[in-house]
Amino acid sequence: MEPTTKHTWRTKLHEIIYEADTPAGKLFDVILLIAILASIVLVMLESIKSFDDKFHAFLDIAEWVITILFTIEYILRIITVNKPYKYITSFYGVIDLLATIPKYLSLIFVGTHALVALRALRLLRVFRILKLARYLGASNQLATAIKASRAKIAVFLFAVLIAAVIFGTIMYLVEGEENGFTNIPKSVYWCIVTLTTVGFGDIAPVTPLGQFIATIIMILGYGIIAVPTGIVSAEYTKASGKDRGKYSDEELEHLSKVNLNTQCCSNCLTEQHHDDAKFCFKCGCELNRE
Repeated sequence: MEPTTKHTWRTKLHEIIYEADTPAGKLFDVILLIAILASIVLVMLESIKSFDDKFHAFLDIAEWVITILFTIEYILRIITVNKPYKYITSFYGVIDLLATIPKYLSLIFVGTHALVALRALRLLRVFRILKLARYLGASNQLATAIKASRAKIAVFLFAVLIAAVIFGTIMYLVEGEENGFTNIPKSVYWCIVTLTTVGFGDIAPVTPLGQFIATIIMILGYGIIAVPTGIVSAEYTKASGKDRGKYSDEELEHLSKVNLNTQCCSNCLTEQHHDDAKFCFKCGCELNRE
């Protein structure tokens, strides 16, 4: 009876901690997200000296409470899986560890406490909790289009960089050190800021010729911003056209379908199973089901 009981509580804990299909799992993940957000807010408030001087003790205690909770959660995640090293070395496992240890490290190394802001990475779990995967179908096509465009965009950016160096050098010669263009790298920096329409205003041309050249650069900036968008749009349209010609309507519907199953295999931690899956597609282990 003892092994069965042990298996039952581990299975139940695994359901709650790793999955979001059950009410208990959803509640656990929502509480976890609130704790992560609270921790990030505490770190931000602690960085405000006037606030920290007033409420340092409260902020420190609150952060320790959250850290201890995260430590317990990390340990439970390890003991509820059949192969702990799979979780420890996984993407989320590394993030969970990095989110837990900074507070402990701050006892030994001064200045490392601010690293708890890494907990913001744990908010990636919101995709699983809120089932945002349903919105990722179209994003896959966009990612493919961007990947196909990378060579053209790289050539374009290289051309922009060359233009920035040329215009920056011209501005250095036209304006000179007396007008803030003290060297060519700084002039190139000004040109890039102007081309991207950011316009910090820390350096500005004074001479009529310099202002004329700056005007040309500003106009070019608007065109430069539009080019990468056009490249990606063209690839996106091309990819969509290829898909339509290659597959039938039924096949396209099947390929665009995104499974919302959040079940995680307790043996190998594999996710993204089909909605009606009963066994892990990778190791064949039975999935936890209500």
